[in-house]
Amino acid sequence: MPNPAPDIILFDGVCNLCNGFVQFVIRHDPAGRFRFAALQSEAGRVLLLAQGLAPAAVAAEPESVLLLSGGRLYSHSAAVLRIAEGLGGGWRLAALGRVLPAAWRDAVYRFVARHRYRWFGRQQSCMLPTPALKTRFL
Repeated sequence: MPNPAPDIILFDGVCNLCNGFVQFVIRHDPAGRFRFAALQSEAGRVLLLAQGLAPAAVAAEPESVLLLSGGRLYSHSAAVLRIAEGLGGGWRLAALGRVLPAAWRDAVYRFVARHRYRWFGRQQSCMLPTPALKTRFL
């Protein structure tokens, strides 16, 4: 049986909060289930277009993390909860977040996303992975 395609996390490559989240996932994903692509990268743009999304429209929306898993694109709190669950172990408890209405979860997500640059700062360019992590980035 062939291995399923890895899940891909699309993230805002210039956002310090998003970069910290990517580092968190890398530390807690020793099996390498997740791959990564900055929304601003060519790979990110190609993935967005393949999902029928215009990269400029995604950039205008306060999106910081998207998850492409099993051919479906997850956004907002659904993406974050699925990523946490995918890390396994105690992180699976994040699924309990689904007891809250999605509208509430997404409102909190959008609030943080709108303020992420002010609270956490931003970089001038996307992060460059170390040679050891290069295979996990598209």
